[in-house]
Amino acid sequence: MTYRFTSLAPTSRPFALAGRLLHSEFRTASRRSTRCGGSSVCANPSDETSPMKIAVPRETADGETRVALTPQIAGQLVADGVEVLVQAGAGEASSNTDEAYREAGATIVPDAPALYGQANVVLRVGRPSEEEVEMLREGTVLIGTLGTLSKPELAQKLAEHGVTAISMDAIPRITRAQSMDTLSSQATVGGYKAVLIAAERLPKFMPLLTTAAGTVRPARGIVMGAGVAGLMAIGTARRLGAVVEATDVRPVVKEQVQSLGGTFLEVEMTDEEKAKAETAGGYATEMSDDYKRRQAELIAERVKEADFVITTALILGRPAPRLVTDEMVKSMKPGSVIVDMAAEMGGNVEGTEPGKEIVRHGVKIIGLTNLPATMPGSATQMYAKNIQTLVKHLLADGELKIDFDDEITRGATITHGGKVVHEATAKALGIEVAPPRPNAPADPPADAPASPTTDKDS
Repeated sequence: MTYRFTSLAPTSRPFALAGRLLHSEFRTASRRSTRCGGSSVCANPSDETSPMKIAVPRETADGETRVALTPQIAGQLVADGVEVLVQAGAGEASSNTDEAYREAGATIVPDAPALYGQANVVLRVGRPSEEEVEMLREGTVLIGTLGTLSKPELAQKLAEHGVTAISMDAIPRITRAQSMDTLSSQATVGGYKAVLIAAERLPKFMPLLTTAAGTVRPARGIVMGAGVAGLMAIGTARRLGAVVEATDVRPVVKEQVQSLGGTFLEVEMTDEEKAKAETAGGYATEMSDDYKRRQAELIAERVKEADFVITTALILGRPAPRLVTDEMVKSMKPGSVIVDMAAEMGGNVEGTEPGKEIVRHGVKIIGLTNLPATMPGSATQMYAKNIQTLVKHLLADGELKIDFDDEITRGATITHGGKVVHEATAKALGIEVAPPRPNAPADPPADAPASPTTDKDS
């Protein structure tokens, strides 16, 4: 069975709702007529005509304030002929009210069991809890930032439940997938917020000031890692007037750092090291011990002068590389601030405590593990657009398909048909990757009856 989208573009909401209902009834009647020998009514009509039900649950992770869809994006999916179900209160923490979702044409469902019991596709921000995994029906398509390289056992459970799992953080870094890249969109939020936190915690101004009370020298900062988060941090700190230096194992980012007004701290590299510094997808790789020694020597000299340090270095599926030692922290000026954006993966800074803010040797070390969730409005807006683009990408001739001939779908699909089909995740589990079925349609679960407690917009 497949689910079809029908595109409608009425000029106002009342006409849009009426148009969708009329079109849906006509389509259902015509298909039933074909299947039932000319009759528009069947005793046991096939669920082939059921609209696809996309469910948006309330996130359950501690401190998570984002939601997978904004009312605006939900409304656009509804206009495409999809039924969007949103768990009550799912958008509350990001200032997206239930009423806004209703006005967009979505249906509000009171709780998670009722939501998951109807869902063909589940869109979420982070990983599902163990309880939520149990609620997922066989054949459901789950899309979210699942992070199965750091938690591969989740993939195994999803495969055992017959769930087709697609992870936003596994989408290949290729040009045509840029609009689906949640790692970049959320890193943009994180890099911006890291600088604001540093500025708020610093006991001094960021910019150079000349006043009647004298001249105040600008704050000096170091950003370690010049990927999306790092570049956003550099740009934000420069706009606040700070003097910024940056370091990265990828020499190709030097020009980007300089274009933002930063100074690139360059570690001498051999041609072999330059060739191995990044993956084909543009991600930084782990460097040799000799390179790490040279990098540490350079950083040790520069952190002594820094008022703030922001570290962003991550290696997919691996613990975060250690860039700042305890001795380096000890050498920093009292009152200095470090924001460790890699805290969730162990941290780039010795002494970082994930989820906490501590003071060590007179230096504040901030190890918040979900910076995008501290700015849920913009973070949700960007994430929702990313996930909408992926959903549209999975449609072929109006049908939701898992096409393993497509590079994006193949790279992002973690489980399908009861198997782990993602090579890196399978390797992390110590099992052989299951060969995916080419051009496999999503196998939706049988439709469950609508919950009698569903709150539906009239």
